[in-house]
Amino acid sequence: MYQTEEFTLLPCPECTKHQVKIKETPQFPHIGEVIDGVDTRAEVGVLTRNILIKGETENTCYREKECQFFNYDTFGGHIKILKNFTSVHLSYVELKQMGQQQIGSYPIHFHLCGDVDEKGGYNFKTYLEGLSIHHCFSRCVTVHATNGLLIKDTIGYDTLGHCFFTEDGIEQRNTLFHNLGLVTKPGTLLPTDRNSSMCIGIRDKVYGSYVPVPATDCMAVSTFWISHPNNHLINNAAAGSQDAGIWYLFHRVATGDSHSLAIETKSELTPLGIFYNNRVHSNFKAGLFIDKGVKTTNASVDDPREYLCLDNNARFRPHQDADPEKPRVAALIDRLIAFKNNDHGAWVRGGDILIQNSGFADNGIGLTFASDGSFPNDEGASQEVSESLFIGESKNYGFPGGQNKYAGTGGIDNKARTLPRNRTFPIRGFQIYDGPIHLTKCTFKNFVPTPDRFTSAVGFLMKNPWQMTPKNNISLLKFGPNVSLKVFFGKPGPWFEEGDLDGDKNSIFHDLDGSVTDYKDTYVGRMDNYLIQHPKCVNITEWNGVVCSGTYAQVYIQTWNGQNLSMTIVRDEYPANPMVLRGINQKAVFQQYQPVVMLQKGYTIHWNGKAPNVTYLYLINFNKNDWIRVGLCYQPNTDFVIVLETFQRRSSALSSKIERYMPVSSMMELEKSRSDRKFYFDNSTGLLFLFLQAKYNRDGHSYCSSQGCERIKIVTKDSAKGISNCMSKAYPKYYQGPTVTKQMPVKTTVPCTKCGTTQVVFTSDPHKNYLHVQIHSSGKKELSRGQQAFISVNDTMFSFKDNGILTVVVDACTGTVLGNKLFSGVDIKRVNGYLKSGIPQRSVVLLSTRGDVAIPNNLSEALMSLGTAKPPYLQSNGSLAFLGFRGNFTPSWIKLFTGPAGHGLVQIEKYIPLQLEEYGCARAIKSRRKDLELLKKATRSH
Repeated sequence: MYQTEEFTLLPCPECTKHQVKIKETPQFPHIGEVIDGVDTRAEVGVLTRNILIKGETENTCYREKECQFFNYDTFGGHIKILKNFTSVHLSYVELKQMGQQQIGSYPIHFHLCGDVDEKGGYNFKTYLEGLSIHHCFSRCVTVHATNGLLIKDTIGYDTLGHCFFTEDGIEQRNTLFHNLGLVTKPGTLLPTDRNSSMCIGIRDKVYGSYVPVPATDCMAVSTFWISHPNNHLINNAAAGSQDAGIWYLFHRVATGDSHSLAIETKSELTPLGIFYNNRVHSNFKAGLFIDKGVKTTNASVDDPREYLCLDNNARFRPHQDADPEKPRVAALIDRLIAFKNNDHGAWVRGGDILIQNSGFADNGIGLTFASDGSFPNDEGASQEVSESLFIGESKNYGFPGGQNKYAGTGGIDNKARTLPRNRTFPIRGFQIYDGPIHLTKCTFKNFVPTPDRFTSAVGFLMKNPWQMTPKNNISLLKFGPNVSLKVFFGKPGPWFEEGDLDGDKNSIFHDLDGSVTDYKDTYVGRMDNYLIQHPKCVNITEWNGVVCSGTYAQVYIQTWNGQNLSMTIVRDEYPANPMVLRGINQKAVFQQYQPVVMLQKGYTIHWNGKAPNVTYLYLINFNKNDWIRVGLCYQPNTDFVIVLETFQRRSSALSSKIERYMPVSSMMELEKSRSDRKFYFDNSTGLLFLFLQAKYNRDGHSYCSSQGCERIKIVTKDSAKGISNCMSKAYPKYYQGPTVTKQMPVKTTVPCTKCGTTQVVFTSDPHKNYLHVQIHSSGKKELSRGQQAFISVNDTMFSFKDNGILTVVVDACTGTVLGNKLFSGVDIKRVNGYLKSGIPQRSVVLLSTRGDVAIPNNLSEALMSLGTAKPPYLQSNGSLAFLGFRGNFTPSWIKLFTGPAGHGLVQIEKYIPLQLEEYGCARAIKSRRKDLELLKKATRSH
């Protein structure tokens, strides 16, 4: 974000309508085009206005509290708007050196104003439009207990603390439309505003000697801080913050001045407002962050943290009317452009949440979905991303400088580039975590590992102690030619450490259609996980993964009255390959484990200490009649009380019907009927055997049945000491030879024509259509694989049938290919006449050569008629790639590249905007219709 630059505009009579003249010399490169399908163009904002409101400041810092963090005066002016005003409409005003590092003094502050739209009796809606708020000392616009405000076309630049800020968690129906925020720096006011040094240094509101933890208490400063989901964000840009671009958080209760109103916010349950066409980039923690809340109690001996510090106490689960008993209302994130964010393009927790029509490029991790943790509260929620594009490392190489200290080589061309973390950080496009998640109709490009780092299209949360559901599924994915690592499960080493936490070991997803693995309806897990395997599984060593057919579920094992135990689970078919789980809540009152298991198989469970006195076995993702057999290790002669319960998670109530398990005397008798409530204790091995079989149907994405969560409760009163590990006695007695319960499908060899996103480009102007063109030419007679000459238009390939000159003509208004011609042999001399007179107006012209071609002498003249600025020098036998335009306008995208005879590949790749008035096309009437419709819907104006 510190590569943002300010320029002074100069008079420029010679400039075209698309040019300005500036006084200063740029210090950094600024991207001005769509690259690799994602719009990474730099935002430009005008800072000066005719009306200037400027705070008076001293030359140096003089207030001791602020001076330990700032070396300049941070005491500026402020504008405060109070309730019951007659009207407030601010248009095109510049505010500079405004705000103060104290609560309540901001450049613009709507303070406890209530409803400021029609609902509050204001027929002419309250708005801020076209403001320039820059070089200010505390936020940009504060919306405090105020609803229905419109903030439009406003810039917030180089400010301290959250920029566009909703304060108490009750602010609703506010619309932020087409605003730009950038260079959002830490401030001191709230814990969430602070950086690490401020977090540790400001302790006047903590209890006792508590020292705040920056990563969990603070470090959340955001350009858009949205504390209630019922607000609307349309066409905004968050172009650089110390922590996050857009952060949605959820207050359990109203905070600050609104706390005394005793308003129940229900923010976690409230449906999301409109989120459409927002872009987030150059942020350190995340572009978009949907997660967490703030601490809503004062510091005390029980919880010494400061009031309003960041807290992990909230989960977004939107329902109709904010009522958990009513149907879910999916939160829609439509058109998010996220690039150059150091950590995450987007981190999104909760459900149901849908992301669509979005582009992610050059992020540490493109997108991560997260649920509630080991066992979600809002059981049955899911998350989905579709029709989106993920770019690992684009041709936007970056430039050293600013806060990003990381650089190295990489990408498809192994050029020097800036990196999101250090050179070893494993870049991932989509990161799988707990779930269930659905990844469908997405395209991945440019994920190429280097000797230093593993760069993969799909990866998993590293060092993951939580559960991973086999209901995570993937379909209709398309991988570009420069994706050499589709999936990676991690390996011991930097960043992954030992990869031995419970979630790491149980990483898994369902490849519904084989678009990832080429094996339809298979599951992909870690290669060393034998709980999910059979003899016909296929290892993919470079992924550290294995592809298996079968049906899978989870057992959620909760233990009480036991020490901090590690649990070993063994599949009877693979006793030499046990899985050791350490549990999620080390040192907690109870412990929990959640292995993924193949159904219709037998397992044994062992402990590294005395078996727990109380154990619950929950059936997770079991469909009706699904089963496994388990044997749990206990000391000989143990007595048991075992019951089947149905647990209603929302009410924490048990069903009235509780079924007790009765003992049988042999394994044969136990296996006669799996559905009977029986158990068998083999005293010789110490194993308690029973079947876990689902009794009820399971609906949708629910973890549990429609009747509640079926669980078996095992209670013992065993007081004997010792280690409850029965493996040496269990095997080979209960060893079973590995068998295949569901055959592996035949490997798919037919390319998927419906895979990947249908969109060509992901841009911040969604109403503009683009043409994706690639031109490859080569002067070599014999071409190696990957060195072929061709022309491609929106992935439609035009190939050479012989050496010569190939042309393709496209209508610049509609994007329709009008024709293609190959000139070879004696016909090559005819290409000049064709280019000069055979191409209609308003046409994009693409030209490529292959082989040792004699370039006609007069071709330079023809290329000048198609837009080259001066006569190009063309070698008589060289290669040539050309992109031109026939019309009364010279676009900036015209390109010509040449190479000497016998030279390798010459390439052009461009995303060309279509249907521009400058081309001579009829004006696109629809261009702003959706924007206006969304604005009207958000504001309900007339």
